Amino acid sequence: MKIIPTDTWVDIELFQNDLKDIDQEFIQSVVSIFKITQFFEEIGFLCITNDKTYAYGEAICEWLSLQHDPKRPQQIDILNDKKIIQVDSGYNFVVVLTDDGLVFLASCDSRWKTNNTFRLISKGNDRVEMIACGWKHLLLLRQDGTVFALGDNRFGQLTGNSSSSYDTVVNTGLNNVKIIACGAGHSLALTNTNQIYSWGCNKYGQLGLGDTNNRRTPSLVSFPDVSINSPIKNIVGGWKHSLFLFENGQIFGCGYGQRSINYNEQDAKVPTKIPIENVQSVVCKNYLYFSFALDHSSHYYVWGELNNKELVKLKKLHARPKSYAAASAMLLESPITYGPTSTIYSFESHDTISNIGLLDNPNNYDVEFIIGDKRILACKCYLKMVSKYYSRMFSGDWQENNNKVVIEAYSYDAYYTYLRMLYTGRIRINQSNIAKLIDLANCYGDERLMKLCQTFIQTDLNEQTLSIYFPLIDKYELDDLHDKLVQLTIVLPKIRNNILDNKENIMKLIGPLFSEQQSFFLEKNSQK
Repeated sequence: MKIIPTDTWVDIELFQNDLKDIDQEFIQSVVSIFKITQFFEEIGFLCITNDKTYAYGEAICEWLSLQHDPKRPQQIDILNDKKIIQVDSGYNFVVVLTDDGLVFLASCDSRWKTNNTFRLISKGNDRVEMIACGWKHLLLLRQDGTVFALGDNRFGQLTGNSSSSYDTVVNTGLNNVKIIACGAGHSLALTNTNQIYSWGCNKYGQLGLGDTNNRRTPSLVSFPDVSINSPIKNIVGGWKHSLFLFENGQIFGCGYGQRSINYNEQDAKVPTKIPIENVQSVVCKNYLYFSFALDHSSHYYVWGELNNKELVKLKKLHARPKSYAAASAMLLESPITYGPTSTIYSFESHDTISNIGLLDNPNNYDVEFIIGDKRILACKCYLKMVSKYYSRMFSGDWQENNNKVVIEAYSYDAYYTYLRMLYTGRIRINQSNIAKLIDLANCYGDERLMKLCQTFIQTDLNEQTLSIYFPLIDKYELDDLHDKLVQLTIVLPKIRNNILDNKENIMKLIGPLFSEQQSFFLEKNSQK
């Protein structure tokens, strides 16, 4: 998919005030969450489990003709067995994209014609790759790179001089597009040829076209620094501004509040460099005046205007939040989400000493780990001290001993998580990364990481997660988990089908621990 993730995980504790009445057993089954907000007003949550999606909150339940229950989110039947890969929202509407390219929209605004349920927007072969919500409009990126629009067209954000269209999608005429984004009343698109197009509201120069005239057709954005030759990594839109992130870590902004150094001239009518280096991701929302950025050293930055009209000059958040949601909680009364973010149970281990300043430091490194089109900078000497695996790698025992190490077996996120543990003593383990981390622990002979992975599985192993963790218990012969596995397979009849599907492997793994009566239980039920 073309979607660029924001937060890898978010602590469920961040939302404890919002979700304090929900049954804790249900909370543990949630794998990701999206908070629906508009101008700091909470509409509710979409709580996503492995195979179902639930609505929580009076407003969102009313949109969907569901009865709000403070103790239990309400199941959304139309989304059963749908894997959700993106969620976005605007004023009085929320949109969901599934992995099979279907788009569903819910709203309390009758113009969207949702009939108090999730309305299916895309049909047939019109598989959608990405969605983006403005304040009152929606962009859809079809698999073939064509961009469509829906909703309000007051500023031309749908393109053309036609009236608004809440029922029929409008073809914007843009093709060969790989990323789309929306501000409140403007639209953005990035093509496969590294070109950015913008259209819609331009009162503050948010289109980056050198003036403040609205556009009803997509217009090409140019950058004043002609020496820029790096590919563009991502584009995002805020209430009255736009941001463009380059693969080389540079970030440019245009519109309201993007001249963060000079308060007397805060708007930028052309893309203007934001003075942050080595940026790996950036976020903002269609109703917010401020933005966040995260650099490769895990530092978060904020700039723009807060809801109390306070203008924030570009600054680094020294408290070191662990996610964009956590960063937002430092500025707002309640945290917000920037997409469906993992809130499953996470195990955290940490020491008091941190050497994070040595990781991904462009001023102090002698080895690069290359993972796809990304890199992680590190110090050989430090890695040799803390890891037997790296000691062999960088001591001449291996024939391949150079300053660039290509990593193909692991994702950037998993490998960075592991290196961060070595440098800081801290690690976050959850369902999203457990398989890669336990494999990495096994491959690198890291007994400490293996023990931490086992601790996480031990805590999170239950009837809902058995099918997830059993293959790992079996593959890596995690003997310390046998007792709990036996308890689950004997006591919980609700997981009988999963047991029978894996009967041969389960018996091989835990057979010696069964009594003759317990073995008979499985054998008898396999004949049903």
